[in-house]
Amino acid sequence: MRIIFAGTPAFAVPSLRAAHAHGEVAAVYTQPDRPAGRGRGLQASPVKLEAVARGIPVLQPESLRRRSAQQALRDLAPDLMIVVAYGLILPQAVLDIPQYGCWNVHASLLPRWRGAAPIQRAIEAGDAETGVCLMQMEAGLDTGPVLLARATPIGAGETGGQLHDRLAELGAAVLADGLGLLRAGIRPVARPQPEQGATYAHKLDKAEARLDWSQPADALARKVRAFDPWPVAEAVVAGERLRIHGAVAVEEMHGAEPGTLLRAGREGLDVACGRGVLRLRVIQREGGKAITAADFLNARRDLVRA
Repeated sequence: MRIIFAGTPAFAVPSLRAAHAHGEVAAVYTQPDRPAGRGRGLQASPVKLEAVARGIPVLQPESLRRRSAQQALRDLAPDLMIVVAYGLILPQAVLDIPQYGCWNVHASLLPRWRGAAPIQRAIEAGDAETGVCLMQMEAGLDTGPVLLARATPIGAGETGGQLHDRLAELGAAVLADGLGLLRAGIRPVARPQPEQGATYAHKLDKAEARLDWSQPADALARKVRAFDPWPVAEAVVAGERLRIHGAVAVEEMHGAEPGTLLRAGREGLDVACGRGVLRLRVIQREGGKAITAADFLNARRDLVRA
């Protein structure tokens, strides 16, 4: 089975490995190298690095809308194209090229959380579970019928980064199941998504990282978890801008103005919210690294009696 794999970030790497184990990956498509780091030098995507390490040819078109790019794909004569967080739109002309169409590994239980940031939005919303879907792609955004799906609970303290890594591996396992069926001559049944329950996971924006103390503490605690490791929640506490890597909600009645530092101790910095208190446990000062609240207070002794 000749497979074309299209993906870009680290999330797609386990799925590339699964595809490589279940067929001939004739080529890998990934986004062009982008400037990164302080030197702004061109950096290859994680998928490109994995493909090069495995000796798989890599193509990096700026778009798949051009006829020349589409003809190059036809010339590869793919049986199936697998798309995992590629980042480029696939027009219908591309979807029609492979014999079995295009499959997508998506990190949610569709139709909930279609779109760019399903992992973080699930945590932010307080969902009890999420999962991965193997979807037959169509022209709509994550609207295609689902071939296979697997659910998993979201841990009480699980961060966006931790859930990302778990779902990357779970997605690879579901993809492997689908490819195993296809190689055995069994085409997975495509089940249309219901429109009821459909939600959209908007792309993360750094502007969202600023905490609004007027919100309930439990909502802010979820945002801290969801936005770790990026873009990382931030707020001004006791006159200092801090990035917040770890926090928990504390049920406490208070009459303080939201944003007021109620107390500071080794267990954390307690900040008044619209409802309840947010206890900041792991924080980062400007230009510094992530540290515990106890280490922070060693440098800010003026806050210990706050």
